[in-house]
Amino acid sequence: MHIVHVHVHVQPDQVAAFKAATLKNARASVQEPGIARFDVVQQADDSTRFVLVEVYRNAEAAVAHKETAHYATWRDAVAPMMAEPRRGVKYDSIFPADGDW
Repeated sequence: MHIVHVHVHVQPDQVAAFKAATLKNARASVQEPGIARFDVVQQADDSTRFVLVEVYRNAEAAVAHKETAHYATWRDAVAPMMAEPRRGVKYDSIFPADGDW
């Protein structure tokens, strides 16, 4: 598994628009065969901060995701909503093992 946590800080007046655009992207993303999971979480004590938890079946699926039309639409739509640039952190799965999913 290839996991990416995308940390996002949006401008306070853009939270609703960011959520709408991100949910649209997430709904399309989970339809991709290479995506095992795609979670959108909002920080409990700061509603302007989000993490996208993207779990791909392999690194190639993460590359393929960035080539989709829905990703490009999301990326372009949310760019002006950011309070600071988004930051992705990549992880390798330790448990469960790839065959345990």
